Amino acid sequence: MIIIGHPWIKSNRFCKVFSIEDIKKTSADEIVLLEPLVDSHAFAAHCQENNMAFAVVVNTLDDALFANALGAKFIICEEDDALMIQPIAQEYLFDARILVLIHSEKDISKIARGGVDGVIFAEAIC
Repeated sequence: MIIIGHPWIKSNRFCKVFSIEDIKKTSADEIVLLEPLVDSHAFAAHCQENNMAFAVVVNTLDDALFANALGAKFIICEEDDALMIQPIAQEYLFDARILVLIHSEKDISKIARGGVDGVIFAEAIC
């Protein structure tokens, strides 16, 4: 299971961006965070063309399918959405990993039992 943002585990920070200029300002060890996909698909294409790791926040299966097709490294969603998206991601061998946004360490085992790829703590997002 992937655990991002826990103090015991070294991980990249995820930085929200709102423009191509914001993307250019991110450092090599940061993951570009896009949301919502309907407004940021051009940014996803830019990241893909420039071999930059990026994550997309989604709340529908359609958005998850598009995010994976656009080359997202991570797809971030709520637990209920993740439980629906994860089997599809496994069936179609998504390259993207499904993450659930959490605020408490106690949520890790619950998400793990659901078979989701991983979790991301809110503290990992800037």
